[in-house]
Amino acid sequence: MSLLPQVAVPANAPANATIVAISTPPGRGGIGIVRLSGPSAITIARELIDMAGKLDHARARFGRVRDAGGSGSTLDEALVTAFHAPHSYTGEDLVEIAAHGSPVVLTAIIDLALVVGRQNSLDVRLAEPGEFTQRAFLSGRLDLTQAEAVHDLIAARTLEQARTAAQQLGGAMSRRVAPAKEQLLHLIALLEAGMDFASGELDDVDVVPTATIAGEIAGAVRPLEALAASFRRGRLERDGATVALIGRPNAGKSSLFNRLLERNRSIVTASPGTTRDTVEEIASLNGIPVRLIDTAGLRGEDLDETLHEAEVEGIARSREALADADLVLFIHDASEEMTSEEQEILSSLAGRPYLVVENKTDLLDATAVGLAELGDAPIRISARTGQGLEELREAMLRELSEGAVAEAGALNNRRQQEAVQEALAALAAADTANADGLPHELLLMDLHRALDALDALTGQTTSDDILGRIFSTFCIGK
Repeated sequence: MSLLPQVAVPANAPANATIVAISTPPGRGGIGIVRLSGPSAITIARELIDMAGKLDHARARFGRVRDAGGSGSTLDEALVTAFHAPHSYTGEDLVEIAAHGSPVVLTAIIDLALVVGRQNSLDVRLAEPGEFTQRAFLSGRLDLTQAEAVHDLIAARTLEQARTAAQQLGGAMSRRVAPAKEQLLHLIALLEAGMDFASGELDDVDVVPTATIAGEIAGAVRPLEALAASFRRGRLERDGATVALIGRPNAGKSSLFNRLLERNRSIVTASPGTTRDTVEEIASLNGIPVRLIDTAGLRGEDLDETLHEAEVEGIARSREALADADLVLFIHDASEEMTSEEQEILSSLAGRPYLVVENKTDLLDATAVGLAELGDAPIRISARTGQGLEELREAMLRELSEGAVAEAGALNNRRQQEAVQEALAALAAADTANADGLPHELLLMDLHRALDALDALTGQTTSDDILGRIFSTFCIGK
């Protein structure tokens, strides 16, 4: 990432210009990296850095960064590593200059690179967000799902997210798509060859039987349906979910909130109404990032006019959080009877994902039955002792993922899901056309549409505007 402002690429900018950016995060650190990529990257690095020997491929060289002004003084010491085309991240000549992580020094190196470019009539400019990865994609070093995984790996908030992104970066999704694509290509070739044969003297011969075509289509559909089914879990792992904890005041919401976070974040007291605003934190639920929202105690639709104004506002915000949550945990104090207000709150949850959590079970004797008679299958826990917390986490995961299991190469964003759905729709149309005995020319139109959708998934036929939207979300320097 760079401290420099984003600079739009001029419409007439050469496609093979050398680009430069800071690749480490903003701020100060022990090391900061400036990256150059393009035909002039090595030339510019040689001008910037005093060093002995050649910039051999993948070998770090020690050097001194020349200061501006021609004085010959040293701005900083640096390690310079060159990666020669095509064996680099971008597929072009690429140089990484590892200097001390001062924003002033790193920005000065960028400025020097641009000055060297102008003085030597070299095409060099600041990199756009994601342009290094975009060049890796355009050079064939990565397909589009792998390029998207680069962004996901950088943005990972849990270890499981990082592992999933690393699998995608290794081509897990491309490998899942490959069998369907091979089946589709085989069927297209079979039909086109059959049409060429039928164009001769045997026009009335059914070269490719209907049953054979149906079997080939089914062979392509099966892996794509399995891939489409992975979307819910894949998107959950990538984007996470929001879980709101609601209930009457003093039901133990804040205590449970702290338990799920595994640290004390919300204030907990014995007095009702301690939480007067929503408190939000990110927790990891088996590797899935979950935004937990601790809410002010709800009191039914009719608020007591004697409540403090801040508590009234807190309750209003609690209802907003409730409306936006992917999953609701309704917390009931097991040591008390269910009130009409709580019944009202439960009724309002009908038709949406929620779990009834019976808290403070450590205050009950062994014969207490709690809320079982309500038919809500409550999860009995004690936020104070931790009893039942694992069962609660497992139930939360089941509700959020609807039973979908984690798997390598899962779809994890809307663009990918739409491409697979388009391919399945086209294959369904081809199957119907085949069953209805329509000419093979019409089947081939649907089959090519399915193939185009799979090519769009991996980026072989993706339009420039889609590429722009994808890579503009990256940080500069990546």
